[in-house]
Amino acid sequence: GSMSGKPIEEFNKGLHDFYNEISSDDTTSQRLEVSLITFSHVVQTLQEPALVENFTMPTLIASGSTAMVNAVNEAIDKVASRKQWYKSTNPLSYVAEHSQKADQDVDALAQRIKLDTVNKRYAFLPIGVEGANMKVLDKIQGNIPPMKLQGTKFSSFFKWLSASMGTVVTAEEGQQVDLSAGADDWMAAFTI
Repeated sequence: GSMSGKPIEEFNKGLHDFYNEISSDDTTSQRLEVSLITFSHVVQTLQEPALVENFTMPTLIASGSTAMVNAVNEAIDKVASRKQWYKSTNPLSYVAEHSQKADQDVDALAQRIKLDTVNKRYAFLPIGVEGANMKVLDKIQGNIPPMKLQGTKFSSFFKWLSASMGTVVTAEEGQQVDLSAGADDWMAAFTI
């Protein structure tokens, strides 16, 4: 609900820009799967992991409270499940991966993310918007500190994200990549 009005409008614009950027890059569009999980008082998977050619990006609405812990756990489980599917079917694997409700176990989520990122199961990018509880995001960070979006620069963020995913999917396995280029367009600082 806190995203109502201009924030959700800007987020939707950025999300659609991200979809268009990924769609227009032949390599990224054939390697990067996107899943979309929303959360208010309930967690809902709007898009199961799929290449962008296999779905149309929805327009989101803001409502309800914030069940962030449940949503992040759902996203982590989806990534783990998808990676397991890739291992069992043996194709090349490229998988990519967001206030708190009082009854959610932030400490357990923080431990899970720290362990998973140390073991390189995924990268977790904690990003907050205006009014976000940055202390919670700081607590659940893996190996990348939380970042704060400047205003409602969702388009800049999603443009950076699509360029970064293009870099990731073309990198050799085990190659270290620098994703900081272009991040200064959407946030105050970027440190890895």
